[in-house]
Amino acid sequence: MCSFGVAPSVLNIVQTEMTGNMPGANMMDNIPFMNVPPFGMCTTPSNPAVAAATAAALGVPTPMPCTPVLVAPWIPGPVKSLLMNFPMINQISTLMCAYGGVIMPVVPAQFNTLIQS
Repeated sequence: MCSFGVAPSVLNIVQTEMTGNMPGANMMDNIPFMNVPPFGMCTTPSNPAVAAATAAALGVPTPMPCTPVLVAPWIPGPVKSLLMNFPMINQISTLMCAYGGVIMPVVPAQFNTLIQS
């Protein structure tokens, strides 16, 4: 989820490395639209499209379609595991958008489970 997006999105993993029986993501999975799809509409006034639409609406905040503009790879949490020689993304990883949004996982695809016998 992006802090300025109005809808969640799904991280797309295109690499072939598997963790468990699911594809894993590492900090380099940050390509806009390929790995990180849009988050519905964007609400930040630092997005030029939102600023223009808001100005055209005489100052009424006007969301516009989200186009992620990512400035760097994911910032991983504690580096415990590598995937394809890069730190894996976990639930506290973040990805920064040039327009000021912070992208974070909401629901991880994999969970640690403790099996008691």
